Amino acid sequence: MPETIYYSRISSPVGPLLLAVSERGLVALEFGRGKIAAGWVESEEKTAACARQLEEYFAGRRRRFDLPLDLRGTDFRKSCWRELLKIPYGETRSYADIARAIGKPAAVRAVGLANGQNPVAIIVPCHRVIGSDGSLTGYGGGLEAKRRLLELEGGLSGSLV
Repeated sequence: MPETIYYSRISSPVGPLLLAVSERGLVALEFGRGKIAAGWVESEEKTAACARQLEEYFAGRRRRFDLPLDLRGTDFRKSCWRELLKIPYGETRSYADIARAIGKPAAVRAVGLANGQNPVAIIVPCHRVIGSDGSLTGYGGGLEAKRRLLELEGGLSGSLV
């Protein structure tokens, strides 16, 4: 029997978001309209916990998410994403910091690519990763969304442009 993925769409201060969950946990949180795969079933009930925690986050009442995640990717990508989960609210790290933390200091570009493939935006906080020079760098939701998320968390210093 094929796996069922449940999805819903919500509004947020950084634009529309697509939430998708399996029976094991959150599979995707994407900006914009997102891609619905064949066989996905719309269910606000199944995605309600995620929607509620995101609402609390955007209202400034939540600093940590406690949702089960069903991260899907290569071992390398998952190691990068697990490291992103360790970045505290309101703090930032560089791609080089992440590469060192996973024991692959020369893999800065690969870490950047893994960051760009993060299927669970915001909750797996790839927005907290900036350039080594302190600059804002690419972000799936756009640099304005990244800036707004960092501002919300108080992690945007004057040096970030």
